Amino acid sequence: MSLSKLGVKEDLVASLEQYVTPGDLASRWLFDIQSFGDLTPGCRVVDLGAGNGILGIGAVMMGAGFVKLVEVDQELCELADVNAESVLRDDEYEVSNRRLGKDHLELGGYDLIISNPPWGRQKEGADADFFEHILVSNTLTHIMHSANAKHIEKRFEDMNWKAEKYGEADFPLPASYSHHKMSRGVTRAGFWRLVPP
Repeated sequence: MSLSKLGVKEDLVASLEQYVTPGDLASRWLFDIQSFGDLTPGCRVVDLGAGNGILGIGAVMMGAGFVKLVEVDQELCELADVNAESVLRDDEYEVSNRRLGKDHLELGGYDLIISNPPWGRQKEGADADFFEHILVSNTLTHIMHSANAKHIEKRFEDMNWKAEKYGEADFPLPASYSHHKMSRGVTRAGFWRLVPP
């Protein structure tokens, strides 16, 4: 319920494939991650493409010691900071305004990466920079992506990672953009656990 009360951005940017992750879906996913033993007390987490910070904030609420919220959209960074400040202590989080693939981002010293990257519906390969940062970080990762994605396992297994799709869920899509034809829709999200060699 706490995650559902976090502020959300109204004017989303279609080219960045911004969608609001509902609180119930975020908490369900975080409990899945915890059930693997990957979200442990005191762990250090990175949320790549953090949006309003819901996943990273939730991770700390479930016991993580620190989260780095990485987001390209400056307005969302400000919102993530307000959201985090409302429920976390100052020493439990950091908001980082970075464009993956362009800006330097140091991910060393973290125990877990969580990410809901762009799915490539607006621009094919929009997730490539996210995957590259994950690979370079050599850090255990959980990602949410289109349940129909076929390229994830290959991309990571080619680099000797273990890639396991362990679940799916409906992701609600309100009519956020002018190209949406229906007032509300749903798409299927998949969840992957990526384990470095």
